[in-house]
Amino acid sequence: MVDMKSNVNFTCQRCLQPLRLDQSFHHLEEHALAELSRSCLFDIVPIQQQVVNDLEHQSTSIEHLVPPFKLTESANGTNGFMLVGDSGETESLSHHLKVRATLFDILSSSSSADHPLCDECADSLLLLMDQQLRMTEGEWSDYNEYLKKLEIEQQHQGHEDVEMETLTKELQDVKSEEERMINELEALRKEEIATRNAIAQQERERERLQSEEERYWREYSKHKRDLILAEDEYRSLECQLAYAASQLERLKKTNVFNATFHIWHSGHFGTINSFRLGRLPSAPVDWSEINAAWGQTTLLLTALARKMNLTFKRFRLVPFGNHSYIEALDQHRELPLYGSGGFKFLWDTKFDAAMVAFLDCLQQFKEQVEKGDSGFCLPYRMDRGKIEDSATGNSYSIKIQFNSEEQWTKALKFLLTNLKWGLAWVSSQFTKDEAEH
Repeated sequence: MVDMKSNVNFTCQRCLQPLRLDQSFHHLEEHALAELSRSCLFDIVPIQQQVVNDLEHQSTSIEHLVPPFKLTESANGTNGFMLVGDSGETESLSHHLKVRATLFDILSSSSSADHPLCDECADSLLLLMDQQLRMTEGEWSDYNEYLKKLEIEQQHQGHEDVEMETLTKELQDVKSEEERMINELEALRKEEIATRNAIAQQERERERLQSEEERYWREYSKHKRDLILAEDEYRSLECQLAYAASQLERLKKTNVFNATFHIWHSGHFGTINSFRLGRLPSAPVDWSEINAAWGQTTLLLTALARKMNLTFKRFRLVPFGNHSYIEALDQHRELPLYGSGGFKFLWDTKFDAAMVAFLDCLQQFKEQVEKGDSGFCLPYRMDRGKIEDSATGNSYSIKIQFNSEEQWTKALKFLLTNLKWGLAWVSSQFTKDEAEH
């Protein structure tokens, strides 16, 4: 707090608070006083006016502008002090105030703020000046760096001319290279167009070849299938041919007469192809079987005669199954080789005549064979409807009338035996002829 009893000569130029000056202002050195006294000879109004203008210019950084204290205004009593005492004391006080006012004017003119200031305003001013100082130092650093950069650029300015010539030459070379590459690019574009056309042509050719390939594979599959079928058929034909060849060999070794007409015996009966020829009281053979046996016998003798180109005299054999018969050429009648009833001693003589005619035909066959082979001989001699057993000398009639079933059956058995011998001889001749051919 300022002592209210003491006189206030100055106020703070910012906050207008009354100030009490430090005691050092009352005891200034003589030299300083002399300097300040000399400075009083100069007009301080322009200085003060200049300071006011500067402060107005910097009003953005100072919140409240207070005009500096003027000595000429001290007489009106508004500046917080008045002159008292006698004329000597008044003059001495006026001199001190003038010196202090001049000192504050000098400080205000050399600073951006007016003086005097209180402690708080002085601290605020110092903070503001520190900020401005830091800003100024930053600007100075930027300007200094830019200055160094300019100096470096000026140093390199001499090299830039040489580099410019080099770059100009390089630019010309690059332009020449660019022109050459443009020409090359045009040539490559033309080549690309030609290549694309060639590719399109090759694509068309590829599609054509693919179509040909597909057609080829279809034809190949068809021919492959035909080949497989042909190979299967070929193998089948080979198998058939092999089977036919084996059958042919077997047939060559097989006597067709023996295979067709199998003459054998079954007890007291002679058989041909399993049909019994004859009849016994103990074995009454059915007449249908006897008739079938006579049909087979007639067919066999007819086949043997045809093989030897033999034409029977007086008779013609007609094989007709179980109703076969013999034609008597001189009598123009048919003699049946089949029966339809039981055994009768007094029976129709046509059946007996037919059997006698058959035995006559067999005798003609024997004589024909003997003409070609004098060594041929049948085991049983035949003569006029009878068959003789040379071993016993007994003869047996081929007729049913006035004959027993046993003798008739035995005569038929001997007839089949003679026929079997004739069959064997013709078969041997047939095999011999096949071997010669």
